[in-house]
Amino acid sequence: MIPRSFIDELIARANIVEIIGARIALKKAGREFKACCPFHTEKTPSFWVSPDKQFYHCFGCGAHGTALGFLMEHDRLPFPEAVEELAGMLGLEVPREAGAVPARREGATLYELMGQVARFYAEALARNERAREYLARRGLDRDVIERFGIGYAPNAWNELLRRFGGNEEAQRQLAEVGLVIAREVPRDGERYYDRFRDRIMFPIRDARGRVIAFGGRVIDQGEPKYLNSPETALFHKGRELYGLYEVRQSRAPLTRLLVVEGYMDVVRLHQFGVPCAVATLGTATTPEHLKRIFQLVPQVTFAFDGDRAGRAAAWRALQNALPEALEGREIRFLFVPEGEDPDTLVAREGREAFERRLAQQALPLSEYVVREIGAQVKTSGADGRARAAQLVRPLVQQIPQGIYRRLLLERLAQAFGFQRTPEGLAELLEVDLRQPAAATRRPLGAGRGSLVRQAVRLLVHFPRLAEETDPELIARVATLEEPGAALLAGLLSELREQPADSTAQVLERWRERPESAHLARLASAEELVPSLTAAHNELQDALQRLLQEAERRSLDRLLEKDRASGLTAEEKLELQRLTSSLAREPRRAQAS
Repeated sequence: MIPRSFIDELIARANIVEIIGARIALKKAGREFKACCPFHTEKTPSFWVSPDKQFYHCFGCGAHGTALGFLMEHDRLPFPEAVEELAGMLGLEVPREAGAVPARREGATLYELMGQVARFYAEALARNERAREYLARRGLDRDVIERFGIGYAPNAWNELLRRFGGNEEAQRQLAEVGLVIAREVPRDGERYYDRFRDRIMFPIRDARGRVIAFGGRVIDQGEPKYLNSPETALFHKGRELYGLYEVRQSRAPLTRLLVVEGYMDVVRLHQFGVPCAVATLGTATTPEHLKRIFQLVPQVTFAFDGDRAGRAAAWRALQNALPEALEGREIRFLFVPEGEDPDTLVAREGREAFERRLAQQALPLSEYVVREIGAQVKTSGADGRARAAQLVRPLVQQIPQGIYRRLLLERLAQAFGFQRTPEGLAELLEVDLRQPAAATRRPLGAGRGSLVRQAVRLLVHFPRLAEETDPELIARVATLEEPGAALLAGLLSELREQPADSTAQVLERWRERPESAHLARLASAEELVPSLTAAHNELQDALQRLLQEAERRSLDRLLEKDRASGLTAEEKLELQRLTSSLAREPRRAQAS
């Protein structure tokens, strides 16, 4: 419930080229800018940004939107957070409409609560010598502890509850973010108890650096070794990566990510100068994790323990990584020596040796597949090849068409002795090797289409045209039964009452409506009309022709009825009006 006028102001003030250019490399191309799309992998740029329209569009994958839309898609922000982010860039305070304040304040209050709790845990760490000694034994220095906001949950059932749960509403909020657990039977008047007790606490932050959850590790012996916040309104573990916020704050160029299994692995790798480490949050790597990773970087390495559990985790990661194996992306797997973790390994051998290990020992996806399939194939000759084909088929089928699939098939043929070309092996495995057709930039509006479509497209590109349109003309358009006439009349009416300055403002106003995708497609079309004056003439011409065609259809229906069964007195008057109206209109060589 953010006022529409404020969204208009945001879009008017924002410079989409600066916002997108801060995240990907844009190159000037005439009046527009182009780049390789950040939402899919490509070699030839098909991603275009228009400073005039304040709009972006990829002619390869179809991604499109405004500055707000880009922040939502690229930075993975919900709409309200994208508004907050863009407003912050422009130095603006986000207003709220009456009636919406409680819902908005609720979300803000939960974030504020999590931030206060993180500070509480950090203060508790400063007071607890045993917790500090544990971190010292693990080799963490003060700088990295402060950088990651590491803290300590006191060894008590209600320490957090007493500090932050002073009333029923406060207790409800603590439960909502997973910091306390409801008792089955209240004890001493208390309905809840603290979820985290006597644990080292690792705050989990979102893309904006706000604390959304916690991970807690036992100091001595105990189960579970790690305890994470449950799923909440703020936290969805299948999407978040621990350490990603800190990675993005690093000054090092962000070209790769190293996915490890534990919080301590992430923190120590950063401490030792490997600032690209992140961790999943008590879950296997999900497709959502992979999509998020490849929106940021072209290369990911998974680092796992070399034991049975580590190999099983790596195989699960592989399954989810296969659909993301596209040209230009690199997926690798590193297995650390048994008895070691990434954090102990980097501490023992140092950053340079660890980086060499990553470069020399991390297996490319194809090599990892060959190794794992080879371990499962116990026979040689034809039987072995048949078994390998059986195991490989579901894996290859998950890889998108393209060069990655071809290279994997070539490696499999070499490893298992298939005397076939990649095409022959693809046929055996029942997969397609054809390269997807390359997308090229083509104006969607090259074919003008119907008069309604022409008029809507003109309004999307030149929204100020609506101000000059006669309200009576708009009312007549609203009565037409032509497909799309209701959309056209709605655009004319709304833009006349509340003028918009840019294509982006139009699209943001219609974001939640069913027609938004259609308007976005029209916005991505090249508009061949050279000026506002020419666009005005084209729009008026299209509207007049629409009304003329409607009148001609009505006239034809009345004439047909007159011949068949005769007309009522009212219909005869309408026939006379239509005949007179059409006689006054200038004849055109061609109707639409």
